[in-house]
Amino acid sequence: MPEEPATRPSLLVRLRDHQDNQAWGEFVELYAPLIYAHARKRGLQDADAADLTQNCLRQVAVHVGRLEYDRQRGSFRGWLFTIVRNKLRDFQRQPRRLHQGSGEEHIQQLLERHPASEPEEQEEWDREYRLGLLSWAAEQVRPQVQEATWQAFWQTAIEGKSGTQVAHALGMTAAAVYLAKSRVMTRLRDVIREVQGEEDTFA
Repeated sequence: MPEEPATRPSLLVRLRDHQDNQAWGEFVELYAPLIYAHARKRGLQDADAADLTQNCLRQVAVHVGRLEYDRQRGSFRGWLFTIVRNKLRDFQRQPRRLHQGSGEEHIQQLLERHPASEPEEQEEWDREYRLGLLSWAAEQVRPQVQEATWQAFWQTAIEGKSGTQVAHALGMTAAAVYLAKSRVMTRLRDVIREVQGEEDTFA
């Protein structure tokens, strides 16, 4: 039976210490791609999306010390979405800056013609978050297991190959393949649940 990963101190609590480089590194690794991808899907060019991402992270750094646990106030993810949405609105109201950053005036016109409603944008944000969290969790879990175990999971759960096919390719039994898949999925669920548990009680 695989060893259970140790429960870490809450990442979001640790962010209150601006000297905790490990916590901030993990936070940026998890959330910066989400913010950047959301900005790109809203029509921003690479440089503009990168600038907006940095602005959002700075905003978190300024305000995270004042956040307290309160389930009724919503999740951290929702709070972060509000920051990102507001920064996007600020960006949209400054066409001169956008044109300098991207060189594409049609992007401003696109944003103005097709503004997403807040529920639609929230839904897109949540979908991007789930995909990003899964990708991040996979990066955390993969070094914790043997490569054959990871491949058994990846090829069956992600690539959709049959257990028998994967067993033959990896020199394992079909039972061992399914056991490996189950172990990796359990680890992924644990990592994801830990992050989501922190977010859902921090606002």
